[in-house]
Amino acid sequence: MNASPISAPILSVSQLTKAFRGLKALQDVNLNLFPGTIHGVIGPNGAGKTTLFNCLTGQILPTDGVITFKGQDITHLRAPAIAKLGIARTFQNIRLFGTMTVLDNVRVAQQLRTRFNLVEVIANVGTFRSKEKALTEAALAHLDTFGLAAEANRLAINLPYGTQRRLEIARALATGPSLLLLDEPAAGMNASETDALHQMILDVQKRFALTIVLVEHDMRLVMGLCDQITVLSYGKVLAEGRPDDIRQNQQVIESYLGVSKKRKTPAKV
Repeated sequence: MNASPISAPILSVSQLTKAFRGLKALQDVNLNLFPGTIHGVIGPNGAGKTTLFNCLTGQILPTDGVITFKGQDITHLRAPAIAKLGIARTFQNIRLFGTMTVLDNVRVAQQLRTRFNLVEVIANVGTFRSKEKALTEAALAHLDTFGLAAEANRLAINLPYGTQRRLEIARALATGPSLLLLDEPAAGMNASETDALHQMILDVQKRFALTIVLVEHDMRLVMGLCDQITVLSYGKVLAEGRPDDIRQNQQVIESYLGVSKKRKTPAKV
């Protein structure tokens, strides 16, 4: 975990609300993310965690409230524009291009930062070929960073589950973000895979100078990684604080972390 937050947040959420036919999946959510930190978002199923991610990344538009990224209002921007500004994400259900190779999954992401014009593409001129070569070389280097270079020519769908998770994170980082949102990256992983994920998140945060938001049910991972944690319940912020504060918050214990009936003590996390 990192030092105390820098004064100016990289992303701010103010009074964020999202209603679906009258049902409020999010209600008046406030959130500040500070540069270079790992911020956890936890809560029971249906608390609004993925809806929050979808609003932050332009997958859906909020009903009310304001989202500001690096001082710019992004509340009503769609996903491609937000990605170009430097926000990337992974998904709870892996969304790789399964019938494309590992290399091409990363190449596609890197094209977000590569400019082609129609003439050079159609004519297949030298500038286009040189850009394509540079893309491939950069993608291979990126895969090497994640220990995926040996899998470059395999179809993504044929990778083991844990490796697919790693590729999804690698692809997200290939877009060149400064803010990375991870939606349940440890889902389906065993303890050793989760430990490896823990270290990888720390490594990529340092290597790529990232701010990270983590939605996760694995409390050992959350408590070990995060500088700050926001707890959602029924679309509202139930609590926010450092891991030790959240562990001891009676409302959080009763509504989410759980209480041992025999000992009347908080469940270990």
